[in-house]
Amino acid sequence: QVQLVESGGGLVQAGGSLSLSCAASGVTFSGGAMAWFRQAPGKEREFVARIFRSGGSTSYADSVKGRFTISRDNSKNTVYLQMNSLKPEDTANYYCAASSIAGGPMTSWGLYGYWGQGTQVTVSS
Repeated sequence: QVQLVESGGGLVQAGGSLSLSCAASGVTFSGGAMAWFRQAPGKEREFVARIFRSGGSTSYADSVKGRFTISRDNSKNTVYLQMNSLKPEDTANYYCAASSIAGGPMTSWGLYGYWGQGTQVTVSS
């Protein structure tokens, strides 16, 4: 059974930093992609960042480019999201996602077959 478990969310003041982790178990992807999405109350789930397991190619939403960094440790089956210069509009539930495919932007949540339960990030002004 595939499980993605996120950790690292919390409350932070605007301008602060948080680091999220997502550990995958039950599956080892030889390739594919892992990503972070987020969903704020009353809004649709939106793409944040993704990384290919092979090669490490990354892609970011314009709203987080230059502030967030996605990375992975394939030996630990873990993906990370370092979030700096946080803004109140970054407040959301952050979800980790995994896909067995890799190619193109992969910004659509429908391309990911595995999801974590989410971790809340709250940025106060």
